[in-house]
Amino acid sequence: MNVLTDNLSRYGEGLLGTVELTVYASLLALALGFLMAAFRVAPVASLRAFGTAWVTVLRNTPLTLLFFAVVLGLPRFGVALPFQLFAVLALGCYTSAFICEAVRSGINTVPVGQGEAARSLGMTFRQTLGTIVLPQAFRSVIPPIGSTLIALAKNSAIAGSFSVTELLGTYKTLNELGYSIIWTFVWIALGYLIVTLTISAVFNVLEKRWGVAR
Repeated sequence: MNVLTDNLSRYGEGLLGTVELTVYASLLALALGFLMAAFRVAPVASLRAFGTAWVTVLRNTPLTLLFFAVVLGLPRFGVALPFQLFAVLALGCYTSAFICEAVRSGINTVPVGQGEAARSLGMTFRQTLGTIVLPQAFRSVIPPIGSTLIALAKNSAIAGSFSVTELLGTYKTLNELGYSIIWTFVWIALGYLIVTLTISAVFNVLEKRWGVAR
């Protein structure tokens, strides 16, 4: 127990770093994911090609490699940002590919006739997607999006290897101070459990309120 009580501030700082990474990267992932899903079903071929390329590249690229590309690659092009922002970009972009596919699967559950009816009434593609298709698709993809964001929270542990303050990185300092590595990881695991259970609880509420009845 003294591992936690003696280093409560370190654990708190790491937990806060993980929460911030998770929140900011989740917002970016959701925004990009919905946008790429719209691109993938757009009537414009170039947008469909861009969305497909985005998903294909990011889903098949290891997250650690993407971190290296963002943290080490972007500065070579004159992009100088805090390491935490680099981590948010890497996590958000990577996760957006999975959000995109979840949303696209939800879009495919909406009957085609509803889109055709909307177009027959003179609605544009943007209006049809925003007011008819996406609201219905979202209801069916709440559980997979929740699971994807839980995975994002756990993936944020990689950021600690790139000078970003997060929960897993606290073990390095505590190990150097001579604390039990087993109990160090027990409290780290508990911290991640708190984050993931919170996300799960939020999406359980969303599913009960807006989810599709099975």
